[in-house]
Amino acid sequence: MAIVRFEPFRDLQDRMNRLFSESYRSSPTGEEDWALGGSWAPAVDIYEQDNNIVLKAELPGVDPKDVDIRLENNTLTLRGERKFDEEVKKENYHRVERAYGAFTRSFTLPTVVDQGNIKAEFKDGVLRVTLPKREEAKPKQIQINVAK
Repeated sequence: MAIVRFEPFRDLQDRMNRLFSESYRSSPTGEEDWALGGSWAPAVDIYEQDNNIVLKAELPGVDPKDVDIRLENNTLTLRGERKFDEEVKKENYHRVERAYGAFTRSFTLPTVVDQGNIKAEFKDGVLRVTLPKREEAKPKQIQINVAK
């Protein structure tokens, strides 16, 4: 008769790991099909700089021609697609961790954006959208006259 140490938390941890791995697996074989055409979302930073609102989106491997930027009803929408490299056959891959396929991100912007002067540039896999604020939204300094 062997003495086996009872570890309830290890068993619970093993069950939780199996539960999560099975729920994220898209096929019974364990192949991660989401990476080959499922949905993904690029990381985005939005901040204010000078008199602009700036949006930066990480889009490595995305052709700028495959990106669509629209501003409608104070909602900025980015749409695009990162296409899978067809030069290498799918069965020759050992591991695919980067996500491919279409993406959509939408952001509600304040009403202070000057929609006529929005600029977008793409450099080193980063999309930068500069949304200038309207003149009436920019802070104004008021001079104080001192009466003598």
